[in-house]
Amino acid sequence: MPNRDTATERPLLSLILPVLDEAATLPAQLARLQDLRRRGAEVLVVDGGSADATPILAQPLVDRLIAAPRGRAAQMNAGAGAARGQVLLFLHADTTLPPAADALIHAAIAAGAAWGRFDVRIDARHPLLRLVERMMNWRSRLSGIATGDQAIFVRHDIFTRLGGFPELPLMEDIAFSKLLKRITRPACLRAQVLTSGRRWEKHGVLRTIVLMWRLRASYFLGADPRRLAIRYGYAPRQR
Repeated sequence: MPNRDTATERPLLSLILPVLDEAATLPAQLARLQDLRRRGAEVLVVDGGSADATPILAQPLVDRLIAAPRGRAAQMNAGAGAARGQVLLFLHADTTLPPAADALIHAAIAAGAAWGRFDVRIDARHPLLRLVERMMNWRSRLSGIATGDQAIFVRHDIFTRLGGFPELPLMEDIAFSKLLKRITRPACLRAQVLTSGRRWEKHGVLRTIVLMWRLRASYFLGADPRRLAIRYGYAPRQR
């Protein structure tokens, strides 16, 4: 694998994965990204203080392994600060890209896009989730707002100009999309990323649908993101 720290050319694409205790699934995810690395993309994993073997397992499969304070926004911002790519792609550890993701992003940027996202498919069989997918993609296309599950990508210079993700414990992807939307609407790529259905299966599809609707509605009405994060089941780090 080429050492991009010594390479003279700047890579087109940097993939940034914020992780926390993902030892069970991360090696398979990183293995799927090796073709992208061979085509010139760099992969950065940003660990938020895992208590398991996540950093050890990630090290041989990435270009850079970074430690950062826990919190998806803080971790993604730390990864962006170390990334060399002209375009940044933020990828959840449980989300799989389509095989030609780099080419699709390159085409979108070459056509004038400043940022964008993919359509999403949820990796679970419950028939209601097919409706959830369609609604997520339709809502995003209509509103110009993207979620982290849709693998947001953005030109590095635009990311820097906006100051990165607002460091919120939840809804950082929505908040960042709103900033980006002030510049231009996203490129909504119809190719699908596959995101894990583990939360839906664990907590129940209907219950999770209702919870997410309530959280998003509360956020748009001005609720404190820290309280929303606790309702979501995530304990934010102390300030």
